[in-house]
Amino acid sequence: MSAPTGRARRVLAATTTVAVMGTLAVGMAVAAPSSADAGPTLGQLAAAKGRYFGSATDNPTLDNAPYTAVLGSEFNQITVGNTQKWMYTEPRRGQFDYTQADKIVAFAQAHDQIVRGHTLVWHNQLPDWVDSVPAGELLGVMRNHITNVAGHYQGEVVHWDVVNEAFEEDGTRRQSVFQQKIGDGYIAEAFKAARAADPNAKLYYNDYNIEGIGAKSDAVYNLVKSFKQQGIPIDGVGLQAHLILGQVPSTLQRNIQRFADLGVDVAITELDIRMRTPRDATKDAQQAQDYRTVTNACLAVTRCVGITVWDFSDGHSWIPSVFPGEGAALIYDENFAEKPSYWAVHEALGGTTTTATTTTTTGGNGSGCTATYRVTGQWNGGYQAEVTVRNTGATATTGWTVEWTFAQGQTVRSLWNGVLTANGQEMTVRNASYNGRIAVNGTTAFGFIGAHTGTNGTPTVTCATA
Repeated sequence: MSAPTGRARRVLAATTTVAVMGTLAVGMAVAAPSSADAGPTLGQLAAAKGRYFGSATDNPTLDNAPYTAVLGSEFNQITVGNTQKWMYTEPRRGQFDYTQADKIVAFAQAHDQIVRGHTLVWHNQLPDWVDSVPAGELLGVMRNHITNVAGHYQGEVVHWDVVNEAFEEDGTRRQSVFQQKIGDGYIAEAFKAARAADPNAKLYYNDYNIEGIGAKSDAVYNLVKSFKQQGIPIDGVGLQAHLILGQVPSTLQRNIQRFADLGVDVAITELDIRMRTPRDATKDAQQAQDYRTVTNACLAVTRCVGITVWDFSDGHSWIPSVFPGEGAALIYDENFAEKPSYWAVHEALGGTTTTATTTTTTGGNGSGCTATYRVTGQWNGGYQAEVTVRNTGATATTGWTVEWTFAQGQTVRSLWNGVLTANGQEMTVRNASYNGRIAVNGTTAFGFIGAHTGTNGTPTVTCATA
């Protein structure tokens, strides 16, 4: 099917190195790149390694200017989060509507980003009429749907998640309407129809909880192996990677490699790493390490072609609405500030880091503590800093206060592991409820993301104990 009148059609080239859902710290200092100009983006760093680093997005956020400023500049790939699904593209049998999805594709094209299509066949987000299609007709209906949707986006989508989430946790087939009415062959038929509709798009099977080796990933592995043996067109496997803090599978890299060894590409398609909220420094540090681990696992396997986060800002994540009490799963916070997890990915992709001069000042009159302020990383207009408080007294502290005065133009945007009071350029940070006690010669630390205009000088800090 041809593109709508007035919408320019353009072929978006996939990554050249390899054949190529939902919505969206002090413990380890993660530094930002230091440069007189803005440093390289995640997309640029990934491209230098022959990969992409992208984000999913959805239509309501396209009117949010701060959001789209990041979406359009930081990433080199976009996934259509919702509006290419069946309920949007074929709401009534035989009647197709691409209005919403076309807007996201047009945004990506305007920002030189490749597009992953998501998804052609899935048991969720189906219009009600699909369930009532007679068993003898459903295969034809499915083929017609794929032909129209994949055909509409021919040349504009580099990957299609052809079939999504077809297996249960134990490796058995999910009893979707397609499984029940068409049978085991529906997955192969979907891939054949997708290849006919768009011969150049890479065709993926996509699922969650298949990141590590286990019953479910074994079932997908056997499916892909069988398809390759039979000549059924399949080009890749998508590991959704909706992960939990501190629980990145130890077999992730080995699992990626075994799929690659079958002759298919692998993509991390829907990455987020959720935690119990609220955030704190320890959780941020663990999340940063987890994002680093996932990124490194992909980089270690040549046929791992890219990583997509399932939206990029915590304020636009699907997690809190589905997992009560959990969230903060992404690499930007609600105010579009880069989190430690962002900088962990940045470094893993080859971004450079720097550490500024350290200043240490002992509080007066035998206050019993010192404070060390250091800039762990800085970039155009922003920086990350860490202050370490050390107990130099003879007994454990019960509380502490750190003070300093910023130069004009320096501000704190977000701070963790302490309680901030700002009075103009004068900053006062007191301990949080959980870190006021410091053993003799022990330390604690707080950190923050700041902004600056002009120079970013290191202030003199003072420390006092309670």
